[in-house]
Amino acid sequence: MSLPLLPTLSTIFIVLSAILVAAGWILVVKGRVEAHKKTMFAAAVAALTFFIIYASRTIFVGNTAFGGPDDIKIYYTIFLVFHIILATTGAVFGLVTIWLGYKNRIKQHRKIGPITSVIWFFTATTGVMVYSLLYVLYDGGETTSVIKAILGS
Repeated sequence: MSLPLLPTLSTIFIVLSAILVAAGWILVVKGRVEAHKKTMFAAAVAALTFFIIYASRTIFVGNTAFGGPDDIKIYYTIFLVFHIILATTGAVFGLVTIWLGYKNRIKQHRKIGPITSVIWFFTATTGVMVYSLLYVLYDGGETTSVIKAILGS
């Protein structure tokens, strides 16, 4: 089995971002605020790297349609839509959380940070599951535009 380079790389970066968020959370709980800041910045860079790879692939190559059995395609599609909603929500929460931390609005940052982290963990987990369904468990389908990949037309 040969795994596609760009989807594999982007998945590695999203997993790395989640690991760094977890490490940053542990650091702040231990009172290591400066290490927390640096680790969360690295997590943001990893997430941004994922996004750049993903967006570039989408623009220049397209997205891969589900290549598994037709009888589970609807479940994959529902799961994919859930993942996209999570990812979008996680990205918005992430930007707000980073901004609050940067502006030293610690009370709000502490309130939203754990929520953001949990959303991001679910985003990364569902992202790995989407990757696995597209490239590991089943052979990827046709590579095409985002709309065609989601709707299957």
